[in-house]
Amino acid sequence: MPTQVVQAQPSTNAFLGFLQFWKDVKAVAQPYWYPHEPGDRAFSEVIRSWGMLILLILLIIALVGANVFNSFINRYLADIIIKEKEISQFYDALLLYGSALALGTLLAGFSRLVRKKIALDWYQWLNNNILSKYLNSRAYYKINFKSDIDNPDQRLSQEIEPIASNALSFSATLLEKILEMTAFLLVLLSISESVALILVTYTVIGNFIAVYLTQELNKINREELEAKADYTYCLTHLRTHAESVAFFRGEKQESNIIARRFSNLIKNAKRKIDWERNSEIFNRGYQSVIQIFPYIVFGPLQIRGEMEFGEIIQASVCCYFFANALGDLINEFGNSGRFSSYVERLSEFSNALEEVTKEPENVSTIKTIEENHLAFENVTLQTPNYEQVIVEDLSLSIQPGEGLLIVGPSGRGKSSLLRAIAGLWNAGTGRLVRPPLEEVLFLPQRPYIILGTLREQLLYPNTNRQITDVELKAVLQQVNLQNLLSRVDGFDTEVPWENILSIGEQQRLAFARLLVTHPSFTILDEATSALDLKNEGSLYQQLQSTKTTFISVGHRESLFDYHQWVLELSQDSSWQLVTVQDYRNQKVSLTKPPTDGQIKIDDLSQYKAKHKSEISTSEKLTHKEMNELTYYSLSTIRSKASKGESITTKDGVSYGYDKDPKVLKWVRV
Repeated sequence: MPTQVVQAQPSTNAFLGFLQFWKDVKAVAQPYWYPHEPGDRAFSEVIRSWGMLILLILLIIALVGANVFNSFINRYLADIIIKEKEISQFYDALLLYGSALALGTLLAGFSRLVRKKIALDWYQWLNNNILSKYLNSRAYYKINFKSDIDNPDQRLSQEIEPIASNALSFSATLLEKILEMTAFLLVLLSISESVALILVTYTVIGNFIAVYLTQELNKINREELEAKADYTYCLTHLRTHAESVAFFRGEKQESNIIARRFSNLIKNAKRKIDWERNSEIFNRGYQSVIQIFPYIVFGPLQIRGEMEFGEIIQASVCCYFFANALGDLINEFGNSGRFSSYVERLSEFSNALEEVTKEPENVSTIKTIEENHLAFENVTLQTPNYEQVIVEDLSLSIQPGEGLLIVGPSGRGKSSLLRAIAGLWNAGTGRLVRPPLEEVLFLPQRPYIILGTLREQLLYPNTNRQITDVELKAVLQQVNLQNLLSRVDGFDTEVPWENILSIGEQQRLAFARLLVTHPSFTILDEATSALDLKNEGSLYQQLQSTKTTFISVGHRESLFDYHQWVLELSQDSSWQLVTVQDYRNQKVSLTKPPTDGQIKIDDLSQYKAKHKSEISTSEKLTHKEMNELTYYSLSTIRSKASKGESITTKDGVSYGYDKDPKVLKWVRV
């Protein structure tokens, strides 16, 4: 039984693999050559592409016709030299032969030009199409959560162009060589049917052998692409994190990682060389036999006077062209393995991009409403895979010009709430009210430094904004970067900014964007973590002066001075919203100041985890605290809160839920 299974599986897999390959080819080629979706391609562009393709086909047919015609000129020349021996006829035939060769040369060159032009147009469209999918609906961000899609940057930069060029090369070569083989085979049939039959039999056997040799090459080509992508990525990773590696003195470990991936690349290359050697030996031997074939068959006939010399010359030319056509065809089939790998990876990438941008079905998502304020209404936020609850039943509203500081232990979802506001994460329930994203500016902990000039850095993401150099200098002065211009030639200088600016300078540059843009809403994710308190205070004071509504995530005690509200997230997905003053009072009553005078925001959360029983006796209780004082489940308590029903604790005390956004707690009735 095991033997039968092992034998049966490859054929099934090969058939399914063949079907999948053509399905992938259709997915890649159809939108360009035969678009059926609205907005795929303009009709005039499709007609132009098909016109170029038809022109290429006509050129190939003309080229094959010229080669066949040359074989007859060869025969005619040989007969004149051997039999006629007429000098005037010889020169006429020679002129005709030269003209035919010149025509064939022009046809060959022009057909290659048209083929490359079609491939370039297809590559340009295909690249723009995939890049559009990549940038649409933040697919470039969401694709990172699909672990089976590796190295999207290489798939975009290095694996699209070969699809167009290889597809045109394979198709044009296939058409040209099949026409050549058919035409020259017909010529051979006119000379000798038995010779033509032997040649066809030989060809069929040779093709079966060639297909067998290329099967392993197809697999090796696929592995080669993956190995090259992995090797390129590890080098890019080292360049991106060069400073961190230097601090850790991790050169040896990085060298081991690079060497390991390079070793996989070399191992694959050696396997490929071995199989290409076998394929090359077969191809050369195969063509050599066909080239010597006419002499073996036709030589004795000429010697015995049973065939004219011109016919032997023509037969030799036909066999030569037949052998070359067959060899080129076999080489193209060998290279088709690389083409199929490119097509498979691009189709996989394209499908993944479409998949991550689809709205999930049969799952709950947070409903987003665009209005000119920011509020959470009974929002329960989960991770994108719905495996973990980040925060439950969050309700709050931020008034224009106010500042909200989000605090809590590391890993409790502070940054995740910002992702929800940005629309990156929407797994959960409830309603999120926010302004249009064009009115919101996000400042992450590690600022995004674009590839561009200093002017573009300051104006990003609205690089078309018109602002004078004097105004930009004033902004740099405000964020204490006035000395930056002395290190570069001007605002239109483009240098590797991430290398010449420290993290603190990059954070100040991000704040400069804020002062240039004047957004109505600003989201700051530890955006001043690398700054000293003086610079931090200066930047936040300027932020307050812009009257923007802002939300900050941070751990520093100094941030309290610039916000009116504190949202604290706890380990059990619960939360509390209090004023800055109330939060400070809680800290004073629950914690003792450290001897060094430095206070951490997380101290309150850690204290609560140790003293739940003391907190449970307070007059304002969370859902979790009510759960500990009653016999109700947490979900029942939330349900009663939403319905406005009261709850009696184990001690006989009644509580009601206060839905005031500034309270949102269970209070004693």
